[in-house]
Amino acid sequence: MMEKSRCPWCLSFDQYIKYHDTEWGVPVHEDRIHFEFLVLEGAQAGLSWATILKKREGYRKAFAKFDPTKVAKFTEAKLEKILLDPGIVRNRLKVYAAVNNAKRFLEVQKEFGSFDKYIWGFVNSKVIVGSRKTLKDVPATTPQSDALSKDLIKRGFKFVGSTVIYAHMQACGLVNDHLQTCFRFKETILLL
Repeated sequence: MMEKSRCPWCLSFDQYIKYHDTEWGVPVHEDRIHFEFLVLEGAQAGLSWATILKKREGYRKAFAKFDPTKVAKFTEAKLEKILLDPGIVRNRLKVYAAVNNAKRFLEVQKEFGSFDKYIWGFVNSKVIVGSRKTLKDVPATTPQSDALSKDLIKRGFKFVGSTVIYAHMQACGLVNDHLQTCFRFKETILLL
């Protein structure tokens, strides 16, 4: 049986391949998943996605299964306890940012009806198909991620620079950046 052609960035371990094959680039329309990726992408800033992916279950436990309503109510005592958890990246600024971002996330939901409606507005509610041939063709940021990042920062979100936000857009399928040679490129287009 012939091995499937995949984006080369995911080939280092099985969990990475599974994430690539089942989640990355699939259009997300569920607010809880958007919040999960905001927390995880923010935690990743300056680190590898592989590091965060390996700690995803730890984050899920520490951050109330990524329920923004619960996370917004975390006390300082709860955050200090989380900072002792080896199941996450124990960076004080990033842990505290998750609570701040949960509060901002709820404000966006109240204003727009859902975070999903808000974020998809930055791509006119349509997936941007990257049609990339090599990893060198994949940008770190785009005008859309620049605009979304700027707006999130204006709203008080933390760890939402344009590179982090572009990674969020890729992960949550606002952008299809699977390489054209990857079997998931066509599969995710069929989801549109």
